[in-house]
Amino acid sequence: MTKTIVETVYGKLQGEQVDGVFAWKGVPFAKPPVGSLRFRAPERPDAWEDVRDATQFSPVAPQTQREIMEFFGNDVSNVSEDCLYLNVWSPGADDKKRPVMVWIHGGAFVSGSGSSHWYDGASFAAQGDVVVVTINYRLGVLGFLHLAEIGGEEYATSGNCGILDQVAALHWVQDNIAAFGGDPNNVTIFGESAGAMSVGVLLGFPSAQGLFQKAILQSGAAANAHSSETATKVASHLLAALQVEPTNLAKLEEMPVEQLLKAADLLPAMSLGPVVDGVSLPKHPHEAIAGGSAKDVAILIGTNKDEFNIFTVFDPEWKDADDAKAKALFEKTFGPLVPLLSNQFRGPLNQELFNKLLTIHIFTYPAQKLAELQVNQGAPVWMYRFDWETPVFDGALKATHALEIPFVWNTLDTPNTENFTGSSPERKLVSVQMHQAWINFVSNGNPNTEDLPLWPKYDLNFRPTMIFNLESEVVNDPNREERLKWEQAAMVMKA
Repeated sequence: MTKTIVETVYGKLQGEQVDGVFAWKGVPFAKPPVGSLRFRAPERPDAWEDVRDATQFSPVAPQTQREIMEFFGNDVSNVSEDCLYLNVWSPGADDKKRPVMVWIHGGAFVSGSGSSHWYDGASFAAQGDVVVVTINYRLGVLGFLHLAEIGGEEYATSGNCGILDQVAALHWVQDNIAAFGGDPNNVTIFGESAGAMSVGVLLGFPSAQGLFQKAILQSGAAANAHSSETATKVASHLLAALQVEPTNLAKLEEMPVEQLLKAADLLPAMSLGPVVDGVSLPKHPHEAIAGGSAKDVAILIGTNKDEFNIFTVFDPEWKDADDAKAKALFEKTFGPLVPLLSNQFRGPLNQELFNKLLTIHIFTYPAQKLAELQVNQGAPVWMYRFDWETPVFDGALKATHALEIPFVWNTLDTPNTENFTGSSPERKLVSVQMHQAWINFVSNGNPNTEDLPLWPKYDLNFRPTMIFNLESEVVNDPNREERLKWEQAAMVMKA
């Protein structure tokens, strides 16, 4: 008989059963990264003797509340540095070897958690007979402050603590998931936004090799890794803001976390993230993947049609922006490339073009680049684009960033989701298709389902892409014109 008490290598856990699905929450996968372990690689957790309660989510990683994340349902009411915990959903803690999905949340590397109501694994477990794991990892200044060049060897990997936390969680899965009815040899890592960017880094991260067999990247790829030089400049700015001498980094371990967060909030967006530190990440993920680091990993990757809309719709800078203001915003973002981009894309410098260019630059182009690298290695790749448009805010968001998440998870009925997706019953049609495609991919490495048209593997001749919408279809090279224009612009950028 299936049970709610499971024995891990560290001790016994008491979970709960709800509507036929078993869940264990707040499971430690590393020691609390506090005190002298701040800015250090995670260490294995301590064992415990009694049965540990695993029916409540753990605190989430320290972070500042952000309006956009609140809109996405991010809850920061319970925050602590002691945050390295994961959650497991399973059809049963038995000896079946089910596929395992490990979710890495998004939030620009500074926000989010594995306990958002969008990431409830019950539907994947019940409908897909898979085991789902969601994780926390250190964020922002605690997860990605690169101090190696300033503080020497003891801080050698501080710029990738957040990624090393993800690796530690994957090691926990290898050691323990069989007890929850999962197969440690059939693990898919998946994530969205910074979570997908993390997946892209893990594809080229030496210590993650062999810990997963498949990967799904939603609105993120392998382009986001800072050079050591750039990351050191960011760290120097932060130390100056905190009035910490480079010779006295130990002071950082004693500071209240609120003080660190406050200083980090002054940095430009995406300043803190994975780093090519030469130790934990010896090469840029693109270089590692081009060299075959993930050649045996099947990939499902895609983007949303109008990714960037959500970032400007609520931006006061764009509200009633006239031509002069719009031009200034373009120049602030694209600098001397504005005339080239304006010429290539032949449109007025307005919010619509701004959104389109940043959707290509941050999301579409990196996804195509990663797909190309993997195809060249002979790895199976499937590409999608999410085109379903939300009607909220008079349709201004369209098929924007993060909109696909509750469709993939089949969590459209969770609290407040209608604020983002609207309430039309037709949403369910798209969710059924995506949820099953993800289940099929993690189960057998192929996302094709009976509800979808035939979805061919991605290749560089036809570039077949599944367009998810009320009537999903496969379109060859759907972004061709934009892709070619951006490739030309990218060549100029490199020159």
